Amino acid sequence: MQEFKALLVEELADKQFSASIVQRVISDLPEGDVLIQVQYSSLNFKDALSASGNKGVTRNYPHTPGIDAAGIVLASDAKQFAPGEEVIVCGYDLGMNTSGGFGQGIRVPAEWVILKPEGLDLRDTMILGTAGFTAAICIEKLIANGVAPDSGEVLVTGATGGVGAVAVALLSKLGYSVVASTGKAEQHEFLHTLGAKRVIDRKELMEESRRPLLKEQWTGAIDVVGGATLFNIIKGLNYGGSVACCGLVGSPVFDATVFPFILRGVNLLGVDSVELPLTTKKRLWNLLGSDWKLDSLESMSNEIGFDELVTGLDAVLGGKAVGRMVLNLNS
Repeated sequence: MQEFKALLVEELADKQFSASIVQRVISDLPEGDVLIQVQYSSLNFKDALSASGNKGVTRNYPHTPGIDAAGIVLASDAKQFAPGEEVIVCGYDLGMNTSGGFGQGIRVPAEWVILKPEGLDLRDTMILGTAGFTAAICIEKLIANGVAPDSGEVLVTGATGGVGAVAVALLSKLGYSVVASTGKAEQHEFLHTLGAKRVIDRKELMEESRRPLLKEQWTGAIDVVGGATLFNIIKGLNYGGSVACCGLVGSPVFDATVFPFILRGVNLLGVDSVELPLTTKKRLWNLLGSDWKLDSLESMSNEIGFDELVTGLDAVLGGKAVGRMVLNLNS
């Protein structure tokens, strides 16, 4: 593979960006230990930001986004990887300031690469991708903080998105009573199919209230929204409950008081999927391929090719995507 296809985002003028599918060569890639022929990637909110020219995600252009990649090792200077092995790369600097998974070739440090977990094929890993991996981190943190299946309802916000859809399905598989929050009334059946016991309108969580506490409703929650939604969740947690915070699609800022923390002993759990130690990533990926393996992966996925990539990213950026969008780089 000397030449390969890739999405290239270019800066035309100040705050003006253009994305197109181009031919690139291996020498265009950054230095790294492992050269990978990418078979599948997935579309994430961070990818959509990078593709739209968000300098908070990607500093320098031209650039190829794609924070997820699954493929086959072509060459390796690291003894732990051999040509022909199936591997995945998620997080670290991939697709942010390092040429990412929206190209058929990537070259990255060995410290970013893990062998594909048994129990999942390459396509499965990208249906999950960073979004599904993030959902798994959130659930593990809730479990570690005492949120058990028999302790009450668990809320998932942004439930039709990537993190939300996997979280609903995974929590349901593990025996939790899941309440899904969404603004998409037409997707209620989809969420019930994934395992949600109840579906509520996201507007119920968005209203700003001066009350320091709300009625106890949730033993746990996974929130991708932030802002007023996150604070309302905190105010509505059961005594000792926890919310895993992993997103900011609504707002990165929320106006909070200490009352829920000192009167109900609730926990706000921060979740990062980018810079986790590689050993932790391997353990969680292996869990997703074994005890936590989902039978519903296919039902939450939509496969696209290069010709649909720009449109797909626009849908993700506009909050119109449902479930997981998987990029097949061979189509």
